[in-house]
Amino acid sequence: METILELKNVRKNYGKKQILKGIDLEVKEGEIISVLGPSGCGKSTLLNIIAGIQDLDDGEVWIHGREVSSGRRTLSIEERNVNMVFQDFALWPHMKARDNILYGLKVKKTEREEMKRRLEEVVTLLHLEGLLNQYPSELSGGQQQRVAIARALITKPDIILLDEPLCNLDIQLRIEMRTEMAQLFHSLKTTVFHVTHDPSEAFAMADRIIVMNGGRIDQIDTPAVCYTHPRTGMVAGLLGAGNCLKQGSLTQAGEKFCHITYGDYPVTAMDFLPERTAAGMETELRFRPEECSFCREQEDNVIPVTVVLSTFEGGRYRIKVETDKGEGICLLHGEFLESGRTGFVKIAGDKLYAYEKIGI
Repeated sequence: METILELKNVRKNYGKKQILKGIDLEVKEGEIISVLGPSGCGKSTLLNIIAGIQDLDDGEVWIHGREVSSGRRTLSIEERNVNMVFQDFALWPHMKARDNILYGLKVKKTEREEMKRRLEEVVTLLHLEGLLNQYPSELSGGQQQRVAIARALITKPDIILLDEPLCNLDIQLRIEMRTEMAQLFHSLKTTVFHVTHDPSEAFAMADRIIVMNGGRIDQIDTPAVCYTHPRTGMVAGLLGAGNCLKQGSLTQAGEKFCHITYGDYPVTAMDFLPERTAAGMETELRFRPEECSFCREQEDNVIPVTVVLSTFEGGRYRIKVETDKGEGICLLHGEFLESGRTGFVKIAGDKLYAYEKIGI
């Protein structure tokens, strides 16, 4: 497949603060890329640089074989042939849906018959029949979203940029819209660069996920690989492994396992190894609430805990427990557990992620 978007050592500073610290990336034609990361990691800045809304300080951006942004030249968003769908949809409130959708073609002075043909295409694709004479204020959130996508698609851009496009919709509508958008973009073979804070949205839509951290890329992989083999503790935490124990110590590491002691208790992690494996190295252990269990008796791969709180979540309880080192763990359990009860949290070795402890 042809490379549509290429970033070469892209850097951006705000004053003395480095926001992007050398981003390299290739995006193929028809690929949907979702970018995840904590607030301040640089994902929105990267999107704006691709769009031409912000200048970069160093590096290059290439779109469809053309250099569009570097220290030598910066093309406008119109010259780049990209379109953006914003968080708030950014529809003109004084224009009906039809005129909002056609706005880009009118700016390009497209012939009337061609505008009519393309309008009919996007109306059919996005099920906008009967809505073209409505103003944005008369449309539901989902309808406004469809109008915004139609406006982005109608000019046939090389790339569509999505800036957290579903964050203003209610949860059920978000689920419906992310599925519809993924089906639509894949059917049209549209190249999409999608920024979101919601991992489930990225999982549902993306061919590949980029996880950013502190202005750098921690991991680029398929959603399944990112979920099952997160390369860093930050990636693991962002993708659901919110339980984090920082007081383990590495005792032994093999090709596909490592043994760690947590207090007086040994645990084993399979396949998820620290990059450096010196004996005695402090480790960070991460695992998901749904991938550990509460047990009353000591078994293999357990950590002793005391129950702090049980909250009902519909069909199951979320149990908060605390280790004897004062670190918290959440797990899911079928029964209510009273506060103060003691027991063990059991973690399957192939669900436990081990990383070298960094910082405090």
